[in-house]
Amino acid sequence: MADNEVLFTPELVFFDWECATPDGVFARLEGELAPRGYIADGWLDAVRMREDAYPTGLAMPAANIAIPHTDPGFVAKPYIAVVKPAASVTFNAMAGMGAPVPAQIIINLGIAEPGGQVEALQALMNIFMDADAAADVLGQATPQGVVDAIRRHF
Repeated sequence: MADNEVLFTPELVFFDWECATPDGVFARLEGELAPRGYIADGWLDAVRMREDAYPTGLAMPAANIAIPHTDPGFVAKPYIAVVKPAASVTFNAMAGMGAPVPAQIIINLGIAEPGGQVEALQALMNIFMDADAAADVLGQATPQGVVDAIRRHF
């Protein structure tokens, strides 16, 4: 998988977005990712369709998260974007496991390597299963702080 120094950058950490739905988050993400050259045409429809078919909400022991992503063909350059919304955004539960999940943090994977998404998903899930690591990430108030915290535990 791509080096996490490359994947996690402060320019892709966003705070206090007012989004009521996953679609709202995806639309805002497209507006940030497309001009920076991270995503290919069709990304928005692809991420929405994938989220509908394979929901990504996870109620983890230390935090509720969502890890939306799409097929590598829609990734122009590898990235991981992090959104800490103003209020939680409800995602359907991954693999239909349980009730909808009010996500406190949304981590969008833009990984082009085969198998890389699974590796990143596992690393992120490990962070949010650990109370101290999750508190470290969620407690950050700056983009660089979030990046540094994720890198410490990724």
